[in-house]
Amino acid sequence: MNYSDKHLHIVSFNVPYPPDYGGVIDVFYKIKALSQLGIKIHLHCFNYGRDESEELAKICETVNYYPRKKFYQAIYSNVPYIVGSRQSGELLTNLTNDNYPVLFEGLHTCLYLKHPALKDKLKAVRMHNVEWDYYRSLKEAESNYLIKFYFNLESKKLKKFEDELKNADKIFAISRTDYEYLRQSYETISYVPAFHNNEEITSQTGKGNFILYQGNLSVVENNQAAMFIAKKIAEGMPFKFVIAGKNPTSALKKEIKNIPNIELIENPPFEKMEELMREAHINLLVTFQNTGIKLKLLNSLYRGKYVVVNGKMVNNTGLETLCIIEDNPAATKRILTDLMKLDFTQYEIEKRERILGAGFSNRANALKIMKEIFG
Repeated sequence: MNYSDKHLHIVSFNVPYPPDYGGVIDVFYKIKALSQLGIKIHLHCFNYGRDESEELAKICETVNYYPRKKFYQAIYSNVPYIVGSRQSGELLTNLTNDNYPVLFEGLHTCLYLKHPALKDKLKAVRMHNVEWDYYRSLKEAESNYLIKFYFNLESKKLKKFEDELKNADKIFAISRTDYEYLRQSYETISYVPAFHNNEEITSQTGKGNFILYQGNLSVVENNQAAMFIAKKIAEGMPFKFVIAGKNPTSALKKEIKNIPNIELIENPPFEKMEELMREAHINLLVTFQNTGIKLKLLNSLYRGKYVVVNGKMVNNTGLETLCIIEDNPAATKRILTDLMKLDFTQYEIEKRERILGAGFSNRANALKIMKEIFG
């Protein structure tokens, strides 16, 4: 189907370039796939801490930037801070200047979902998480009392605000677990897996000589996982471990300093992270939050050799058969020891090609969104 005469507004919670963390990776590669189908994208970004992007200007018809409100300007609102801080009269005006449909990226951007000025537009929402549940998990992982209080308050506000989704004509869930939860309340739900920056499997056969954990280490969830790997798995093993990612906490740095077989790589550039995923013999991925789908899991399967995960990392993703799953640290150590002796084979690559090609094609998923929005 030719979509070259179609226009679509996309409201993004952040500037989706560079695509260097989970949420904006999904947004950027979705925009890219839609643009390749001929869709004329009118992108609206809330800008905080990131530069305006020439790359976005190349693939979008128009790009508009709006400042995100400061914490003190939005925290006292009845709506969640992640929603109330993304309000802009200029955005609302720009959305009402035509009759093009609107895709809101995340519950974060849904402040105007029920606004009377948009009542005649088709409105779709891409859900990146069940946000109230995600913030509840952040609360449980946090030790600082004030931050814990904030996460708890935000979770309660988000649960109440989620009811705004009844004003959406279409909802796209990023994971099967989220889809199953949301379809209990909303009939307009579809499952569209995460968009990502992989066109083909680039995993290499043979052996690597280290085990990798990677992620944005300033995020509570990832810091918790890295500390768990360091203390419960890596310490005392006869293999090199690499923990790599953005802005590691001082507590993590202190912990790793005392474990000689762990190397910490702080803030590696994109190319270095790709190299680490490719060269590691095992990508070890742990999470304590069964929310969304982890893009680092997809990236590891497209680029890396063996992938070892705990259950919450992979449950209900459709990727279970491509990973070795273990929750017990002692058993995980035994699995890592056995895998370090084995070559990664062409058979494993071919299995990935079949499963990933069938469900995680950016083009196929972009077509699914377009059919839902434009018919």
